[in-house]
Amino acid sequence: MALPKFAATRSFHTELKTRINQYFEESGRRMTGDTSLIVKAVLLVGALIGLYVHLVFFTPPTALALLECAVAGCVIAAIGFNVMHDGAHGSFSRYSWVNKLAAYTLGVLGGSPYMWNSKHNLIHHTYTNIAGHDDDIDIRPWMRMTPDQPKHALHRYQHFYFWVLYCLLYLSWVFAMDYQKYFTRQIGAIGLKPMNTGEHVSFWGFKALNLVLYIALPVYMVGFLPWLAGFLLSTSVAGLVLSMVFQLAHTVEDAAFPIPHVTTGKMEDEWAIHQVRTTANFATDNKVVSWLVGGLNFQIEHHLFPKISHVHYPAISKIVQQVCDEFDVKYNNYTRTRSAIASHVGFLRQMGRAA
Repeated sequence: MALPKFAATRSFHTELKTRINQYFEESGRRMTGDTSLIVKAVLLVGALIGLYVHLVFFTPPTALALLECAVAGCVIAAIGFNVMHDGAHGSFSRYSWVNKLAAYTLGVLGGSPYMWNSKHNLIHHTYTNIAGHDDDIDIRPWMRMTPDQPKHALHRYQHFYFWVLYCLLYLSWVFAMDYQKYFTRQIGAIGLKPMNTGEHVSFWGFKALNLVLYIALPVYMVGFLPWLAGFLLSTSVAGLVLSMVFQLAHTVEDAAFPIPHVTTGKMEDEWAIHQVRTTANFATDNKVVSWLVGGLNFQIEHHLFPKISHVHYPAISKIVQQVCDEFDVKYNNYTRTRSAIASHVGFLRQMGRAA
């Protein structure tokens, strides 16, 4: 399958970059994260360490332990949104070693920074919502996420059972999908570049660390059944939160799913317009939501400027909206989180019933 080819960059993307650069020049701010992001990272990582130590070494009462496991799942997702995500994009800090350290939090949590960079930074951010290329919208055969994917009888009910599958994301990611990509050397239809020795060592080292930290040591300290209950609860909560935030960005009723030309692979739009059309924001006026999800409710801004830290998204969103209005490019924005969730459920219902 040939890779899609976007139309040549036109004035829309050029104007966006000009105005965003002007904003940072006039404000005197760096595009990377600031002190508030460092404080948030310390709080989140510290919270997870505290929860882990208390659960594994102090064995709290069952009710409290289950509550802490659920909270730990939320904190794991928050570290992914706020620390790992900015670090992997090189926007957490102006220092590359700090960005690498932030990105490596994914490895400590069981994922592969190498696979994330390939799947998310290189593929998803380039071929957003293009079926057969964007791995984020491929949950076949269990769900139909685009009009181009085949429909099966069970998809008629996917707007009811998707919660269960989303809860399984974290487990599937850590224990199945990373390994599948590693051994097949493929992400969807796109081949991975050869890994060097350091990348192989990193992949297996983080996987081994995950087994020790989250399986072997807890089982040894608290026993198998208590560990299993807590592990399934925390990973289910993390999977659900991660899935919902990322799916609200692209699989909603207002998002587009452009199709490359069948023979040339050419796309109708330039890359920047494609990113706006295939993406949606939600609850951008809610500071609590923005803080918790690391600005990933400003997905349009993130997709246009992934090298800019999420702490700047509220400010630059006004510029992006203005340029979109001037160029008649639809800016998808759901004012409330529940509105975005309702649109996602409606989209799943539509995909399950449409031909």
